[in-house]
Amino acid sequence: MDKTLVFGASPNPSRYSNIAISRLVENGIETEAFGVRSGTVSGIEIKNKLNEFQNIDTVTLYLNPKRQEEYYDYILALKPKRVIFNPGTENPEFGTILNDNGIEVENACTLVLLATGQY
Repeated sequence: MDKTLVFGASPNPSRYSNIAISRLVENGIETEAFGVRSGTVSGIEIKNKLNEFQNIDTVTLYLNPKRQEEYYDYILALKPKRVIFNPGTENPEFGTILNDNGIEVENACTLVLLATGQY
């Protein structure tokens, strides 16, 4: 099964990243999470150290474009098949970099993709 990394995860249950973790787990998708604040969501630990992730198929972003900049190299090094830019995270500059490195870019909402069976 392909693994998803929720990047910009929050332990706050009202945040979309938190809801996305729960929905990914409910859909049987292997899930990992990275965020500034640690915590646990639906049994998934939110880690705050970047060196802990491997074999990531999809990165779903919940960071605004300015905050993404410091993570460009790290996300590229993960070599995911795709990166999902959720609403408010769209970043044409990073999208171009990802495409240039053979990584699929999707401007979409992870929650909608899951709800409609398009994930």
